[in-house]
Amino acid sequence: MNWNPQRAAPPPPRKDKITARVEPVMVRLEKFWQRVTDGMKLNELWTQFQADARFSYRLYSQDVDSTRTAGVPKRKHVFNVARQFFWAMLEKLSPARRVLLLIALVLILFPSGHAEWQSGNGGVSINLDTHFWGGLLMFALLLLEVADRVVMKRDLQIAKEIQAWLLPASPPAVPGLEIAFATRPANTVAGDYYDVFARPSSSSSGKTFLMAVADVAGKSIPAAMLMATFQASLKTLCTWPGSLVELLARMNAYACGNSQNGRRFTTAFIAEYDPVPRTLTYVNAGHNNPILRRQSGSIERLQVGGVPLGILDNAPYESGAVTLQSGDWLVIFTDGVVEAENQQQEEYGEARLFAVLQAGVTYAPAALLNYIMGDLDRFVANAPQHDDVTLMLLRAT
Repeated sequence: MNWNPQRAAPPPPRKDKITARVEPVMVRLEKFWQRVTDGMKLNELWTQFQADARFSYRLYSQDVDSTRTAGVPKRKHVFNVARQFFWAMLEKLSPARRVLLLIALVLILFPSGHAEWQSGNGGVSINLDTHFWGGLLMFALLLLEVADRVVMKRDLQIAKEIQAWLLPASPPAVPGLEIAFATRPANTVAGDYYDVFARPSSSSSGKTFLMAVADVAGKSIPAAMLMATFQASLKTLCTWPGSLVELLARMNAYACGNSQNGRRFTTAFIAEYDPVPRTLTYVNAGHNNPILRRQSGSIERLQVGGVPLGILDNAPYESGAVTLQSGDWLVIFTDGVVEAENQQQEEYGEARLFAVLQAGVTYAPAALLNYIMGDLDRFVANAPQHDDVTLMLLRAT
């Protein structure tokens, strides 16, 4: 048989053995990294770490008095602050975990890293690697803390889902109005509340629409629980016949019974819109004054009302009323919007909110809402969010 080199098939390309071994390892490492980071980039991880570090520092430093007493040497002052900070961290743990942490620190800081014990008769000798066992105890303490965090995170996620059921996902159709709203909690759950819903009425239209934006004092779980009671009382009490002032008086009486002597109060702006005369009746219970921008460009503030709910039993309330014309804008917000701070601790402020509103008056409410929230994000940048942010926009058509 004659062999023709031109007709012979070329040998298959030989894959480098090292490459063949490295590629699966790199794929597994990439999958591992993606799982650990949830797909976040390095700059996003660094930003998240900074936010976590600031939060932890605020948590511990609130129990530390860093004021330097006159005549105290600087070195001694630094030592006193460090000691207070250490105790602030230690007291956040349970007594058993405090002991575990102290033992771990003693073992880790042991000068030589080794400790030897020998019985009196020389029969038993123990050589202990203190650094290893100290690190192991630290790891055990970390596992205990992580377990607590996982349980708390699961409970907070359930609370977040329940809170989402209490808030409207989208605004209802209201004759003569276009509405958009959004909220952004500072923590997993929030103390801000907003809603728009129909209310039976004796007016010629047969029903009016109730609009509410409220801010419970405080943040996180305590504020979220009070927000739920506020929502329940509003939905229940608004079914009773009566004016808006009577509704606020009933809600205040209920809030005073659950406010811990006024420590857990709620600011609220509640309005009732009648589509036929296009009249908005409102009560401002200590809330940030909403902005009413007329189609002509003039600005009015809706400030008639009374004190926040839950501070003073039998507090008097009064109502105000405005008529909305086509092209008018109403902006209702919580203090988390105007008091948001950037890294220079400058507040966003009402002046900037006015400017953004004036620049976006031709937008639809949903587009203007995104515009304002985007401007707020650009202003705050990487600074931590200290308060819940809630914004409701209404445009008369």
